[in-house]
Amino acid sequence: MIERLQISHLRNLTQLSLQPAACNVIVGANGSGKTSLLEAIFLLSRGKSFRHHQPKRYIQHHQNNATVHAKLNDSRTLAIQKQADATTVLRLNQTTVYNQSILTEQLPTLLIDPSTMDMLEQGSASRRQLLDWLVFHMKQGFHPQWVAYQRLLKQRNSLLKKTRQLTQVQLSELKSWDKGLSNHAALIHHYRERIFTEWQPYFSESVSQLLPSYAQQLSLSYNAGYDTSVALDIQLSERLEQDLQLGYTRIGNHRADIHVHWRSNEVAERNKESSNVIIEADINGKLPVLKEQAANVLSRGEKKLLITALRLSQLPLLLNAIEDSDLSVSASQPRITPVVLLDDITAELDVRAINILLTTLSQLPCQVFMTSLTDEIAPLVQQLWPKPNMFHVKQGQITLA
Repeated sequence: MIERLQISHLRNLTQLSLQPAACNVIVGANGSGKTSLLEAIFLLSRGKSFRHHQPKRYIQHHQNNATVHAKLNDSRTLAIQKQADATTVLRLNQTTVYNQSILTEQLPTLLIDPSTMDMLEQGSASRRQLLDWLVFHMKQGFHPQWVAYQRLLKQRNSLLKKTRQLTQVQLSELKSWDKGLSNHAALIHHYRERIFTEWQPYFSESVSQLLPSYAQQLSLSYNAGYDTSVALDIQLSERLEQDLQLGYTRIGNHRADIHVHWRSNEVAERNKESSNVIIEADINGKLPVLKEQAANVLSRGEKKLLITALRLSQLPLLLNAIEDSDLSVSASQPRITPVVLLDDITAELDVRAINILLTTLSQLPCQVFMTSLTDEIAPLVQQLWPKPNMFHVKQGQITLA
């Protein structure tokens, strides 16, 4: 858990220092700096901002860098400095490290904010990252495979963009890359599939809380991004001509996706011809079932609840995995506490959903930072957490209420 947080020159936060509690409510007007505080924690954990990828966009004007430093309750320290040219300095316990994943492992951070509320309609990247966040923290072998796969994929795509006709030397090189991609892809898929299977019951439970009337109609599926029954290098070889014409690799782990399906026993005539609808038999093979993307059926408010269920369901799974791993390590091994960042949830969720979300979080061993335009949420927070901190932010300055 973060015991002390220091932020320098990030947006309008010139010099900020605070001592967080298990639950922290940051109240302030729009533009006051409350979301920037969450952005700083996310930057420390992930090495990037959830608002803009270019450091010069969040480094304070006329400053060369932005710095975030955190001391955890077991005396571990984490720090990141981002410079305007995107140069990054990382430190763990005052020692320079060279891989962001080292800090990410120490500080798992889950974000629920307005920008994630369009996840169902956006491309597959955000949904794939949702699964990969879990896999990264639960399977140590995943990240090296993912990094190696991305490196080979970048080389392959670079070659595909350069030419439409390969020489024998380039073709031989491409085949070597494809074999490597295939080996990494098989392991990445293995990790993803196992974690996805473990995730499903937690998602179902979360849906039953937030969308109880739809609990039997919503289901989660995982698409690997390629036909896993055939080695990826064979499929890449068969599609090489098309990839050359398009200039990029169309199948593989990088095209994996998570889908939320809606199932109904009432087959609407108007939807039978839709390409987004699948009509199949039910579990008994008798009644017709209409199956389509949940995003096509649910209202805007229901989609928000569904996305909240997706993210919220990840926490108990991760915490159970941490608990299990703690049983097999020494007492000197630091315990990992996930950090949950909730940005302006009162504007995105109704009162019932906020109650369920905060009640669930209060029962889990995680640290919470939430922002709000007003302190109306304070009474509920004070009922659920024994000693929450209430901070007020104004023009980049923070005070403890």
